[in-house]
Amino acid sequence: MGCVGSSEKRVDGQGKRLKKPKPWKHPEPITRAQLKQMRDEFWDTAPHYGGKKEIWDALRAAAEADLSLAQIIVDSAGIIVTSEEMSTCYDERGAKYDLPKYVLSEPTNLIKDG
Repeated sequence: MGCVGSSEKRVDGQGKRLKKPKPWKHPEPITRAQLKQMRDEFWDTAPHYGGKKEIWDALRAAAEADLSLAQIIVDSAGIIVTSEEMSTCYDERGAKYDLPKYVLSEPTNLIKDG
């Protein structure tokens, strides 16, 4: 028998355990300021795509937290994570929440501030 945490499906039925997102590359190198602006624009407009503001707020907090805290946040909010890197989630009523990779991690071609 394996460990409870070794299964991809969670014992409590809430979905998958979160993992660090896979590395990705933006079409062109961007600065940290540009990445922040993209993230801010997404989070400012996300509630207009549907779903509940409270879930969007929890997803933002989870996206900006380390993995262990992010897991606690999504579990506490009743968010069902269907992709390990949190790009596709559902609330308890079945509303879908799609998160772009740029809110979940930094691109490999991020221009470091000098």
